[in-house]
Amino acid sequence: MTHGSAATERPQPLPRSHYRAWVPIGTRWADNDIYGHVNNVVYYSWFDTAVNGYLIGRGALDIHVGDVIGLVVETQCHYFASLAFPQPVEAGLRVAHIGRSSVRYEVGIFATGADTCAARGHFVHVYVDRASRRPVPALPAALRRVLEELQ
Repeated sequence: MTHGSAATERPQPLPRSHYRAWVPIGTRWADNDIYGHVNNVVYYSWFDTAVNGYLIGRGALDIHVGDVIGLVVETQCHYFASLAFPQPVEAGLRVAHIGRSSVRYEVGIFATGADTCAARGHFVHVYVDRASRRPVPALPAALRRVLEELQ
C-alpha cells in the first residue's frame, strides 16, 4: 500500500459551501451514548430525517398516499468531530447523482454555525412503485425538479 495515494487518503470534513440546502435537527437526550456523545447510528437517522423531511416539505414526496416511495439501498458515514445533546445540529444536503429511478444524496452534519462538518456521508434512494415495490421507469416531475435544485 502506498501512503498518501488518492485511494488510501482519509476523507476530510467538507465546508458549508459544498451543500445546497439546510435542515435543522434537534438532538435528543437518548442520542448520547455511554461515552457522552451522539452515537454513530443516530447519524443515519439524521440522514433519513433530513432527506425525507426536505422532500416532503418541498411537496416532492407524499409518504402517505403517493404512488412513488424511496427505499434506501446504500448509506455511508465518515466522522470527524463529536456532537452531543443538547447541541443543535444542521444537516447540509446536496444531490450528487440523479439516475432513472435512483438518487445519491450527500449529507453533512454540522454543529450549528460550524464552518466544517462533524460528519459526512451519502444516502442512496431507489424510487419504487408503492404497490409493486419495483423501480419506477422515471422519477416524477415534481421530485426531479426539487432534486435538480440540490445538484
